Amino acid sequence: MTVHLPTDFHLGARVETSDGKHVGSLHRLVIDRESWDLKEIVVKETEWFSGHLLAPGSGLLIDDVIVPLEAVASVTRDTVGLSAPASEVRRMAPYLIYGYAPAQPGDTMRVIAAQAGFGGYWPYSETARKTTDELEINQGENVMLGHTGKRLGRVRDVLYDGRELAGVVIHPDGWRQSDVVLQVRFLERSDDLALFARLTARDIEQMPPFLAGEAEK
Repeated sequence: MTVHLPTDFHLGARVETSDGKHVGSLHRLVIDRESWDLKEIVVKETEWFSGHLLAPGSGLLIDDVIVPLEAVASVTRDTVGLSAPASEVRRMAPYLIYGYAPAQPGDTMRVIAAQAGFGGYWPYSETARKTTDELEINQGENVMLGHTGKRLGRVRDVLYDGRELAGVVIHPDGWRQSDVVLQVRFLERSDDLALFARLTARDIEQMPPFLAGEAEK
């Protein structure tokens, strides 16, 4: 079945199930490394939906879940509506997978304490449930000026045309307060730690500010 999606996924948007339950917010987008096409969305569950508030004082294993695009029924600037009820969303796969990791220098005493039942912790690793051909974009992610080590700003939002990334909205560091749009032609990606922009700080200064109202036209 072909799913026709509106053009405006926005990081931080409210996510609701088909039976009216508030799941959480749009937290990450998983995209194709080469084409930048949208593959999946990742939703950060609220503490109530995840069950965390039902067990005060307990830890929480995961709160990010993968939602396939086929489960998206509608999208507006503020809300993503799912075609699945809450019972199905609660069975969707977690985005992050945790496992034990080798102890690093400085961890020894904490591991010993954890093994003896005196607090402390056992080191763990965190792996995203995505392929090597996929990347993610997160709200607040660093946007770097090429590979110079200089940060231009942080991701504020994404701009999608259907399933194709058109650009990202960034909030520049310090020297400018208005959000600006970086079109996909200026972007490159080498890892999941940052977006890298092929342009200069002067180019950014000359870009017009991003006005959310204009995006609706």
